[in-house]
Amino acid sequence: MLQSILLVGTGGFAGSVLRFLISRFTVLQWGGLFPYGTFLVNITGCLVIGIIYGLGLKELISTDVRLLLATGVCGGFTTFSSFSMEFFILLREGHTGPAFLYAAGSMAVGLAAVWIGMAITKM
Repeated sequence: MLQSILLVGTGGFAGSVLRFLISRFTVLQWGGLFPYGTFLVNITGCLVIGIIYGLGLKELISTDVRLLLATGVCGGFTTFSSFSMEFFILLREGHTGPAFLYAAGSMAVGLAAVWIGMAITKM
């Protein structure tokens, strides 16, 4: 159990730091109203977790690797709570169109990315 906790914690640390760096980079590059960093992180995280899940189904990666990468890295990397807060901030500030575009785009592209990630493992 301690090994599992350490794997998840290590992966979570790496994922959180990576999320922070990507979010900072996108704000510096594109700024603006739309939360590009969170959008990019969520879509990328969906793709990666789809790949990890697909590899796990094929038993090409161990349970420990899945804990490290899916639960740890992807769990620390993806930012659904940030997504939710940004959605409500956009609504509160009267930016209804961008808020719903952000929500719909995150869901549609995220689901597609998981499917693509799993499809990659079938090649």
